[in-house]
Amino acid sequence: MRLLVTGGAGFIGSNFLRMIAKLELSGFTKITVVDKLTYAGVLENLDFTSTISDYEFVKSDICDEVIISELVNECDAVINFAAESHVDRSILGSTNFINSNIVGVQVLLEAVKNSNKKIRFLQVSTDEVYGSIKIGAWDEECCVKPNSPYSASKASGDLLVRAYGVTHNLDVLITRSSNNYGTHQFPEKLIPLFITNIIEGKKVPLYGNGHNVRDWLHVTDHCHGIYAALMNGKSREIYNIGGGRELTNLEITTIILKEMELDKSFIEYVSDRKGHDFRYSVNWLKINRELGYEPKINFEDGLRDVIRWYRENESWWRPLKIRKFE
Repeated sequence: MRLLVTGGAGFIGSNFLRMIAKLELSGFTKITVVDKLTYAGVLENLDFTSTISDYEFVKSDICDEVIISELVNECDAVINFAAESHVDRSILGSTNFINSNIVGVQVLLEAVKNSNKKIRFLQVSTDEVYGSIKIGAWDEECCVKPNSPYSASKASGDLLVRAYGVTHNLDVLITRSSNNYGTHQFPEKLIPLFITNIIEGKKVPLYGNGHNVRDWLHVTDHCHGIYAALMNGKSREIYNIGGGRELTNLEITTIILKEMELDKSFIEYVSDRKGHDFRYSVNWLKINRELGYEPKINFEDGLRDVIRWYRENESWWRPLKIRKFE
């Protein structure tokens, strides 16, 4: 299988490639990565790719129809990790989110549709497309009710994937994961931001009262779920990928502070995010039952490893925190 990975220099995409390289997963004869290298796309995230026997990197926007058409025609499967993903940024301005998360998906799907062969297309999405849920958990049959420009753009991309699959008989799949944490995550999301702030001697900015709930998933577990869906998932299906560990933002902040030997005096409560979803929770019984997926990494163990990684890799994240964002 010749694999095209979009957004491969980002957090989840690079961890997926790292997993393949480390575990020497079979099935790929060539891997091509395309990434625009925006502020969150870090080329250093791909330093390990020399261990991949047949590998190619292409710097490009997924909205570039000519380049994407050429790359898609050379592959047998596409995993679309490319996305603008930070809710706060989408609230400040949504144009980049519309371009990457909707137009980019449409360009990829057009290339798949126009190819002269059958290509499997996997859209990496998020539980945020379902909206907020007070009790219980969303399954794959639940309607999408996004509440932020970011989640609305991801839901729109998902709907395009579904529509192209039905209309043009394409081999498409969608995965929707809960909140990811792990190494190589840009320090704007909660866990890496709080860890790096503490290393810098700064307080951690906690939205509202900190009672919003998220299900946490180690990125390596997420990548195993994506791999299982790519290789054995049913066409035109959606697979939720959950971590099985729900925590309030205050609880996870307290755990981070305890692991870094600090107390709650380091918390700075700030005004709540606009339209802040209260709780996300996904039911992942389907991918467990059909593909054998289950999260393996204990949250506390995984978090300790992440804290250790950020402490040992200040040269990676410090320039990112002071970079002038595009």
